[in-house]
Amino acid sequence: MMRLPKFTYVRAKSVREAVRVMADAGPDASFVAGGTDLYPNMKRRQQTPKTVIGLSGVRELRRIAGKPETGLVIGAGATLTEVCEHSKVRKGHPALAKAVSLISTPILRNMGTIGGNVLLDTRCNYYDQNYEWRKGIHFCMKKDGDVCWVAPSSSRCWAVQSSDAVPVLCAIGARVALASQSGEREIAAVDLFRDDGIDYLTKRPDELLTEIRLPATNGWRATYWKLRRRGSFDFPVLSVAARLWFDGATVKDAKIILGAVGSSPLDAHESARLLIGKPLTEDTIRAAADAAYKPAKPLDNTDFAYAFRKEMAKQYVARALRDLA
Repeated sequence: MMRLPKFTYVRAKSVREAVRVMADAGPDASFVAGGTDLYPNMKRRQQTPKTVIGLSGVRELRRIAGKPETGLVIGAGATLTEVCEHSKVRKGHPALAKAVSLISTPILRNMGTIGGNVLLDTRCNYYDQNYEWRKGIHFCMKKDGDVCWVAPSSSRCWAVQSSDAVPVLCAIGARVALASQSGEREIAAVDLFRDDGIDYLTKRPDELLTEIRLPATNGWRATYWKLRRRGSFDFPVLSVAARLWFDGATVKDAKIILGAVGSSPLDAHESARLLIGKPLTEDTIRAAADAAYKPAKPLDNTDFAYAFRKEMAKQYVARALRDLA
């Protein structure tokens, strides 16, 4: 049985208190909301904060406000169930509601938060193991070791970004708010991520993700497709989020984001470019899907053979575009 290491738990009642405690505690502290990612990581000794700052009592982080026509604001502490079942999210952003509904199981969606899924730790077969297993291979670069077992000659970690919500947020142009003792800043969701399995967030350790700000729905359509071994519970081993703007039958603009094939969400620029100015015919869809094959470079660090996952990038882009057609 894996047990949690010793730590001090502080239950914050406001964002202001939470960031103050974090500033006082320093780098050996972590925020926790649902705990569905942090606590298992602590049991496996992947993360060992000495202070854990609980956010479940911060009511301002639970709100979902605004209108789809002008933009929605989702508090980072809203549970996954609250997000995917909320009438405004389902009406204005059905792709996000779908993506969130595919995360894990109903019980974990009742616990986990949208902010936690956005900040989800990168994953890898060699990293997501208990301490004794990892010790048996002399650990890995991401934690306690100096070799990336996925690519032993590499100077960097290739752990994978495996959030379901993130590809959709990046595709639709969402923004996020980050709070700290020095104030609040807002950045594009896509700018929150860095292509590095270890240093995968641009968020500073002292910052708290407080809000996810969704853009107005002004005529575009979006969708989300996810590949996993089982139809429930599993993390994505490939995901595709696509957003298209139409001028009549012609694609006016496009955005296609691939998830779970790298340490950050991957923008399939060429696939999107091939759609713009053209009707969404089967030939156009096939050309855009073929273009997604090259930038998708999955490695042998999650489920399924990586060659199969690379081929599925083509197939799932095509399915997403047919969905929007």
